[in-house]
Amino acid sequence: MIKRKTVLFLLLVTVLSPIVLYTDTLGRSFKTSFSAADEFDEDVTALTLGGVDAKLNLLPQESSTTLKEPIGIVYSDNDSLDVDESAADLQLGGSVEHKTRVLSTTYEEGDRSQRENPIRQVTDGKDDNLQRGSELTSHNASQNSETEHGQQSAQTSGKGDHKEPVKTRNEKPIDQTVILDARVQQLKDQLIRAKVFLSLSATRNNAHFIRELRARMKEVQRALGDATKDSELPKNAYEKLKGMEQTLAKGKQIQDDCAAVVKKLRAILHSAEEQLRVHKKQTMYLTQLTAKTLPKGLHCLPLRLSTEYYNLDSAQQQFPNQDKLEDPRLFHYALFSDNILAAAVVVNSTVSNAKDPSKHVFHIVSDRLNYAAMRMWFLANPPGKATIQVQNIDEFTWLNSSYSPVLKQLGSPSMIDYYFKGHRSNSDSNLKFRNPKYLSILNHLRFYLPEIFPKLNKVLFLDDDIVVQKDLTGLWSIDLKGNVNGAVETCGESFHRFDRYLNFSNPLISKNFDSHACGWAYGMNIFDLDQWKKQHITEVYHTWQKLNHDRQLWKLGTLPPGLITFWKRTFPIDRSWHVLGLGYNPSVNRREIERAAVIHYNGNLKPWLEIGMPKFRNYWAKFADFDNEYLRDCNINP
Repeated sequence: MIKRKTVLFLLLVTVLSPIVLYTDTLGRSFKTSFSAADEFDEDVTALTLGGVDAKLNLLPQESSTTLKEPIGIVYSDNDSLDVDESAADLQLGGSVEHKTRVLSTTYEEGDRSQRENPIRQVTDGKDDNLQRGSELTSHNASQNSETEHGQQSAQTSGKGDHKEPVKTRNEKPIDQTVILDARVQQLKDQLIRAKVFLSLSATRNNAHFIRELRARMKEVQRALGDATKDSELPKNAYEKLKGMEQTLAKGKQIQDDCAAVVKKLRAILHSAEEQLRVHKKQTMYLTQLTAKTLPKGLHCLPLRLSTEYYNLDSAQQQFPNQDKLEDPRLFHYALFSDNILAAAVVVNSTVSNAKDPSKHVFHIVSDRLNYAAMRMWFLANPPGKATIQVQNIDEFTWLNSSYSPVLKQLGSPSMIDYYFKGHRSNSDSNLKFRNPKYLSILNHLRFYLPEIFPKLNKVLFLDDDIVVQKDLTGLWSIDLKGNVNGAVETCGESFHRFDRYLNFSNPLISKNFDSHACGWAYGMNIFDLDQWKKQHITEVYHTWQKLNHDRQLWKLGTLPPGLITFWKRTFPIDRSWHVLGLGYNPSVNRREIERAAVIHYNGNLKPWLEIGMPKFRNYWAKFADFDNEYLRDCNINP
């Protein structure tokens, strides 16, 4: 009996002692949990981030003021640009340096938010765009983590909530635009894949799948909307993306014929290319149409000015300083235009940058419709000390069809038929060659400079779509070395060479000219009128115009006959004098523009039209006085 009691007692002790010990330990832990919460969280954080400051009994403790960088990449809300840049480098196949967010090693005792896991604070705050960036960079990060671990370090200030981002060595700037629309592109790709499944016979026969797919497509289309970058997407876009991906995965299981999918994708690609071609053609047509259409404001302005001009007395209609018009010692400009606002900008910009405006003389020639309005504008807005002359082309009695072959051609029924009946099958399909501006003799007046200015030695010709940014007096001192025309060459690209403008299949052209010769720019040209007369340039021009009566040597315009007329008579001047392309090329270098003496809006996108490129418009607009009463009355705004 005693032996049995002894055995029972030992069994009881064996069972109850672990329970007592466990209860005692649990109680002590509960009593100290609140007082040790900060230290416990710090220990967990440190252990999670790689063992820094972990309070293990057998390991030496590191300094609390330093913290080793975590393996991999940890992002914050402010790191979005770095994520985008890193993903851009990954797509280019380059290595990416890790960006880290430095985590504080101490926390304020009363701040509950600081006691949370720092990694969770960071990762919970990242947006959808960063999640996409993490997916793109995860593969590269896993490869680089072993080599980068232990090589990078971060420093903290020791204050509870102060964090400093530390840049790594060899950090390089990365394009940040790759990820900005990553999710948008993914949603668009999903819609394309969905359209493929809708057209395949295997999936089309599955009614349940088709209903689900169409519903998903509507959801994605609503989420996508007009968004062009990820930040414009709604918050639920990622959920719609995942839902669509699941539905597309079902489609893959239903349709396992890869050849059929490839064939359909090729058909979609071909259709998209054809639509793009049609849209480009429509865009070109509408652009050409807009370029030759006069805006309401520019139609109102000459009417308003003409009314004012004819209300003036004859004495009030005269310009001052008319004695300077034939003085060869001054700087003379030739400007032929029917656009009052454009001519005003040319004159204003030239005078504003002139060192001595009193030595500059502007000779403006306009047509009969705009002559009075052009005079009224400069009478009401005189260009400071500069001299102005406005002439009517109809007053040039020597310019008639018996003297000028181009004038005879422009008035011929065949030429008018070519311009105004371009819908005929035998007409040129390119609308720009049928622009009625070529019917105006103003466009060809540049070939008659010695007749217009018989007493001058040199004249600087300016187009009305240019802006002057520097003093131009240095052009008169350039030695043209016996040439007639001083101009900037435009042979930087293939389409600016002679074969772009002349028909080299015609023997008259191929025998006399080099198809690869550099072209040059009209719009800012210094002409030596003495050499012009000696070399009989006007007669050369007339000869070639007669040979081109049927438009077989070149189409229309003034540059092709100019290239022919001044062949081997053009002196190339420095490119900084004249920068072109602001009316058609959005890639013109800003540094070249700001360094240029003259910038030229050649092309259809003129700065006074709504289709003009906004990025270049301010260079022109700052010389247009939009506070002028005439411009305000006609609602002409910048």
